[in-house]
Amino acid sequence: MQSVHKVEIIISSLKLERVLTILDKVDVSGYTVIDNTTGKGDRGFTDTDLDRVFSNAYILTVCTNEEQLNLLIEEITPLLKKVGGICLVSAAAWINH
Repeated sequence: MQSVHKVEIIISSLKLERVLTILDKVDVSGYTVIDNTTGKGDRGFTDTDLDRVFSNAYILTVCTNEEQLNLLIEEITPLLKKVGGICLVSAAAWINH
């Protein structure tokens, strides 16, 4: 097993392409995107009744080292401050295959 940092990002679907560009820029090797997520946060309940364009996206990825994680945090923080959203980082173990 390899120690990694699990990164979970929830952001407006309108900014999904920007997040994916950031992940490519910091050389993240892969990610999973789940569209049309709903939930409740400090800004209230979000729903997808108004169409997919106004929903949220959930992005799951891993950073394999501290340098990559720090670059991602540096790049994603200004976007989150501007448009809202959340980024969670936790320790995880990657089963090598």
